[in-house]
Amino acid sequence: MTKTSVPSFLSSSGKDLFNLKQHLQDFLHLDSKTLDIKLESGQEKLSNLGQKDFNWETSGDFYRDKVGELYLFELGAWHLGSYDYIKDTLLLIGDRAQGQVLDFGGGIGTHTIAAALCPQVKQVIYCDINPISHDFVRYRAEQIGLNNKIIFCQEIPPKQTFDTIICFDVLEHLPNPAQQLLQFHQILKPEGKIILNWYFFKGFNQEHPFHMDDPQVVNTFFQTIQSNFLEVFHPYHITARCYRKWN
Repeated sequence: MTKTSVPSFLSSSGKDLFNLKQHLQDFLHLDSKTLDIKLESGQEKLSNLGQKDFNWETSGDFYRDKVGELYLFELGAWHLGSYDYIKDTLLLIGDRAQGQVLDFGGGIGTHTIAAALCPQVKQVIYCDINPISHDFVRYRAEQIGLNNKIIFCQEIPPKQTFDTIICFDVLEHLPNPAQQLLQFHQILKPEGKIILNWYFFKGFNQEHPFHMDDPQVVNTFFQTIQSNFLEVFHPYHITARCYRKWN
């Protein structure tokens, strides 16, 4: 099978996905060995925190106030350990992102950076409720020279519409993901594209206690996406899917 060539504007991602590990080390003032230890234990510590402190009534407070730096380590380990998967996700962004882009729940910012590097993208709105993630991605943007192309906010700016919306590893963390889809539909421009993924599963050993898996909620989600969006084919072997408005 022929490997997909990486466009020049994404070639700087490299094996470290836009220098992620060095950014983590410098931003958190950690030596390399300590960072490796924290990356290795990040998912387990976040899972333990979720099993102890998470509930759906205060889920926003959990992600805003309690996860702290743990999300940087958990997401960092996933991105660094899943190079081929993340690379294909960035290629999909490179194919479809244009104009005004919203990265909803932008996390550690790798997808925001990829979108901002696309020549056809005018501006990226990075939206996340975790203040530490904001500080980290702002630091990353400055290191790469993209701080003038990325706007930071904790909520979607009112009365703003988007040519592209990206939302990775977020919907399963929401108590009502179908409602979020409807908001996306409202703010997506008529010819816009939306790139999503989801993981409505708490894990075989309950390692994801903060993931939604209620059958009724999940059914409503799929009914909502099928009645409002039409899937747009892409060739990459990833869970992310691309859509345009159905109506």
